[in-house]
Amino acid sequence: MGQFRAADLLRRKPVGQVVAEGGEHLPDEGLHRSIGLFQLTMLGVGATIGTGIFVALTTAVPAAGPAVVVSFVIAGITAALTALCYAELASTIPVSGSSYSYAYATLGEFVAFLVGACLLLEYAVSASAIAVGWGQYLNEMFSDLIGWRMPDAIAKAPGAGGVFNLPAVVLVGACLILLLRGVKESVTVNAVLVVLKLLVLLFFVVIAFSGFHAHNLTPFAPMGVAGIGAAASSIFFSYIGIDAVSTAGDEVKDPRRTLPLGIILSLLIVTGVYILVALAAVGAQPWTAFAGQEAGLAVILRNLTGQAWTSLILCVGAIISIFSITLVVMYGQTRILYAMSRDGLLPKVFQRVNPKTQSPDLNTWIVAAFIALLAAFVPLDTLVNLTSMGTLIAFAIVSLGVILLRRTQPDLPRGYRVPLYPVVPVLSVAFCGYLIYGLPLDTWILFAAWGAAACAIYFGYSVRKSKLATA
Repeated sequence: MGQFRAADLLRRKPVGQVVAEGGEHLPDEGLHRSIGLFQLTMLGVGATIGTGIFVALTTAVPAAGPAVVVSFVIAGITAALTALCYAELASTIPVSGSSYSYAYATLGEFVAFLVGACLLLEYAVSASAIAVGWGQYLNEMFSDLIGWRMPDAIAKAPGAGGVFNLPAVVLVGACLILLLRGVKESVTVNAVLVVLKLLVLLFFVVIAFSGFHAHNLTPFAPMGVAGIGAAASSIFFSYIGIDAVSTAGDEVKDPRRTLPLGIILSLLIVTGVYILVALAAVGAQPWTAFAGQEAGLAVILRNLTGQAWTSLILCVGAIISIFSITLVVMYGQTRILYAMSRDGLLPKVFQRVNPKTQSPDLNTWIVAAFIALLAAFVPLDTLVNLTSMGTLIAFAIVSLGVILLRRTQPDLPRGYRVPLYPVVPVLSVAFCGYLIYGLPLDTWILFAAWGAAACAIYFGYSVRKSKLATA
């Protein structure tokens, strides 16, 4: 192991070693390849569609007004640029770990560890934020069915007027049970849930456009350009599905072809649905009505039709949607931890795989416990902005990784190449930087604290235990 040297921070893992350790040639010794293109695309859609629509509109619309539609376009463009970069790296390095694994092969161990920390923040906090929103739609469903609502004490986090968010913890527990049964069962259930929620969102769009009023779109941008940027920054966390697709690298059939296709297809579906639903929502009610409006889409339908059954259908769809998102995000976090543990940067407990279910059981239990605690006690707006910060930094580093890998290893086999190189990766970094700039100061402070904790773990444990250090 020897003494620490500054050069250790820059040691890189050879691409060939990353791919070999990912299990591409060792199907019986690690995670099992059981995910096809349709399931993978649904994995990406499942991790994305719903979060920014079902949960985040109540914070994004008050920030931007009806121009939140433009915010979704900006976020979508940023995600599209990054998705093209993800697709190239995923086809070149088709393993679990997503941007963490890509950074390890291009930017060095220290940057890779910090990216891993961003991803853990991104996934854990995103799952928590999503779980918090689940309780809102449960309450609305109970109200429509039996005229009863859960008391705030057990339905909200302490900072939001409650004591303990019980529905969020129940949701995380249900996802834990499914994930422990194995990835094949989990992605199959997810694919069914995704189809159902797309149908529910189509139902919302049809009814909402029947009550569309152009005057609800004026003033279009009451908070100006700054408001549009701030909203785009906060809702960007809902594009986490791009990264979630690439975390499945060790379990995808024909990964060099399937991964880039899954990333691009899921993004196209997601962006189109987001813009359509956002436009229908802001046209159906005044933008000022969104502030503090829980279960917003369900309330819009009830107000438009005067019928509880329309709200009930939307609530059921939201409950299904948020379940599928939480399931995929929890899955993604366990695979990031698995990859970091495999490299020696985290304890071995995170890479132990149950031989029967081909699932990292202890890893999954730890993730579920951490997410449940966050969801139970932390308010939604804090969770949303922290997730956006982690997501944007990870996305920017992926785009930088494309440039570096093209320059340092131009002859590597690539199943897909970014078009208009290097314009696309440079624009991706620029757009990510713009959205990071739009996040509030308290998010920067919390993120700095998380980064400091990550550095303490790296220098206290990982730099000595790394497999590159002991090789």
